[in-house]
Amino acid sequence: MNELTLYDTTLRDGLGMEGISLSLKDKLSIVEKLDALGIHFIEGGFPGSNPKDAAFFQSVKKLKLKKSKIVAFGSTRKPNSDPKEDASLKALIDADTTFITIVGKSSLSQVTEVLQTTDEENIAMIKESVDYLTSKKKKVIFDAEHFFDGFKENKDYTLKTIQAASQAGASALVLCDTNGGTLSSEIQKITKEVVEMNIGEIGIHVHNDTDMAVANTIIAVQQGATHIQACLNGWGERTGNANIISVIANLKLKLEIDVISDQQLSELTKVAHFADELANIIPNNRQPYVGKSAFAHKAGLHVAAITKSSGTYTHIEPELVGNQERILVSEFSGRRNIEEKIKELDIKIDLENEETSKILENIKNLEAKG
Repeated sequence: MNELTLYDTTLRDGLGMEGISLSLKDKLSIVEKLDALGIHFIEGGFPGSNPKDAAFFQSVKKLKLKKSKIVAFGSTRKPNSDPKEDASLKALIDADTTFITIVGKSSLSQVTEVLQTTDEENIAMIKESVDYLTSKKKKVIFDAEHFFDGFKENKDYTLKTIQAASQAGASALVLCDTNGGTLSSEIQKITKEVVEMNIGEIGIHVHNDTDMAVANTIIAVQQGATHIQACLNGWGERTGNANIISVIANLKLKLEIDVISDQQLSELTKVAHFADELANIIPNNRQPYVGKSAFAHKAGLHVAAITKSSGTYTHIEPELVGNQERILVSEFSGRRNIEEKIKELDIKIDLENEETSKILENIKNLEAKG
């Protein structure tokens, strides 16, 4: 497998999530965290869309980043126009980044119904926009919007869109499940077919409307996609994007691909919680890998097992991602839950007498009463 590149789009696509707004200072803080985590590309926003994003690209130059490359995001030229006169492309160039991502339509129905232009003009828009930006010494990543839906409705046309971007010099071709409704079996089949065309580096960008974004991202990687776009904590429009925290953990711990170092992996929990704190969001306790409850045990049967053999009911060592195992006390508890909690809290009780049984009985009775 070729080397994978991690592309974080939290500061653009992630901020499409309802109830989230980050200040310029917040965005810069997240850039520093992502850089320390070892993310290859950080999409900073759409410089042509609002003053904050325009200011971001000026401010981010002052940061001394160790690994990450900042990416400006925009779209292809407008229909029936000259790329040299296009305001969006001009804003991308003025952002002064080496890497630029542009989004273009790859679904024929989107071209005719939304752009309200012809299939030929859309191909020209893609090719001329990429060609113009590369002529300005920019490295262009092409996001093929509605790729999977477009592929299913008119395969030949959808493939022509990414071929046009490739021929014009795009450095990566990103297949987007924009509506988030594509099943894993479809992602697998379609990504494999595109990779086997050998037209350039293939990327994946998946939304989470069917709660399959992380799985679909991993499946695309297994089929040969090497450019991975995702967001911190799965932020994004509607139900969100693929969660880059879970994606990284799965790549590193399940597929054994060293996308980041072991030390960086151990910072995953801190980074996830840091992002939520900046956005004034209560962290999701049940978030895989980094949630407070990800390695918490309530059932007496489970606790009895893990006190004899650590890891009996966990799929990884929590410390690998900076998390920890926890034992809970409830009506589902056994004696072991009580004993372990007594030890944890350093309460002076003789565990050999009947006191723990009385405590457990009292808890069960109290919980039964509500």
